[in-house]
Amino acid sequence: MNLEDMILISVDDHVVEPPEMFDNHMTQKELETIAPRLVEEDGKNFWLYESHKIGNMGLNAVVGRPKEEYGMEPLRYEDMRKGVYSIDERIGDMDANGILSSICFPTFPTFAGNLFHQSKDKKAAKRVIEAYNDWHIDEWAGTHPGRIIPLALLPIWDSELMVNEVKRVVAKGCKAISFPDNPTFHGFPSIHNAHWDKLWEVCAENDVVINCHIGTGAQPPHSSPETPIDAWIAAFPMSIANSAADWLYGEFLLKYDNLKISLTEGGVGWVPYFLERAEFTLDHHGPWTKSNFGDKRPTELFREHFLTCFIEDESGLRNRDQVGIENIMFECDYPHSDSTWPVTPENTFRQLDNVGLSDEEIDTVTHLNAIKHFNYDPIAILGRENCTVGALREKARQAGVDTREKSGGGNAAKITDRSGRMTSGEVQKLFAGEGAAVD
Repeated sequence: MNLEDMILISVDDHVVEPPEMFDNHMTQKELETIAPRLVEEDGKNFWLYESHKIGNMGLNAVVGRPKEEYGMEPLRYEDMRKGVYSIDERIGDMDANGILSSICFPTFPTFAGNLFHQSKDKKAAKRVIEAYNDWHIDEWAGTHPGRIIPLALLPIWDSELMVNEVKRVVAKGCKAISFPDNPTFHGFPSIHNAHWDKLWEVCAENDVVINCHIGTGAQPPHSSPETPIDAWIAAFPMSIANSAADWLYGEFLLKYDNLKISLTEGGVGWVPYFLERAEFTLDHHGPWTKSNFGDKRPTELFREHFLTCFIEDESGLRNRDQVGIENIMFECDYPHSDSTWPVTPENTFRQLDNVGLSDEEIDTVTHLNAIKHFNYDPIAILGRENCTVGALREKARQAGVDTREKSGGGNAAKITDRSGRMTSGEVQKLFAGEGAAVD
């Protein structure tokens, strides 16, 4: 195996929604009355929805900028790389980065759509969610077959509406939903509540993957306003472990052997100790806590139901036998600040080579697991010879895709004293001042 021969399918990327996204999927009256709409104020773009004003926060769209400029910029579409919001340009950026296929989580509605979940007008919110899903499936994913794995949002406040929307998007070819890793953080019942029983059932019946992105429910606390923001960034992926524990102890897992929960952007390295601790807890505390894993062990249940992914995680890859290599997938995280675009293949191959994965194992974690779990086979659509890193980059070279860093200018350097350490307090003030989306 060499770098050019790899096939990379990313199970975690993002889209900053284009301004015209609802135009083809809502009536003129709906566009004028209930649809989210984009406005510009003081040289910044915001989405308006009901009483909420949501900015496209800079760290969600910094790809292609010098790292020194990372922060709350860019705040306007004109200052972003076009691949952030244009599907044709996104395919070019994927080609240049050797990425075959991608799952793209929302931005302004939040990763799991909580902006719509908190709507005052639930009837209107249901309609907006349907329009969002139609845009995502028909335009964002449908324009270039084989390149975007479709992902849907749900009206999670109503059991029947959830089931109906899952069935509707499945009929359109979508086998993945975005769901809060802990819905109680947003005022909804816990995952152990009967409110969700029909959702688990319809997802299992249709092989729909439940994607729980970090930050959609539980988040690591900021230790103090003076704490360097690096501490929060470093701990953020592992915060999914708290929610993973909650899901692992859900008795509904015992009813559906094929129900899959993807712990998106949560990393892999923490999993071996987490499973070791779960095994100890069952043996040491089970007699009084009355844990119910049926006739299975925690590790067995985890490997049966949970999917993990990595950007840079040699620790997790080295412990692949303890995690279960069949549950490890690759992610790129374009256009967020963690993404290594446009040198993701080099970054990924270095890790795989350092760890010593076999060719078969490399194929397993870079694309075969994603094809299997998400029921989406781009190789069958496009032909293997067109799907490798080398083939895609040659396509980008012929198309003239420019991957050079470009400064975005703007106010990034003026927001704070960039010669000193950025603190949690400073970042929280910036988010509060730029119209962050609802929690």
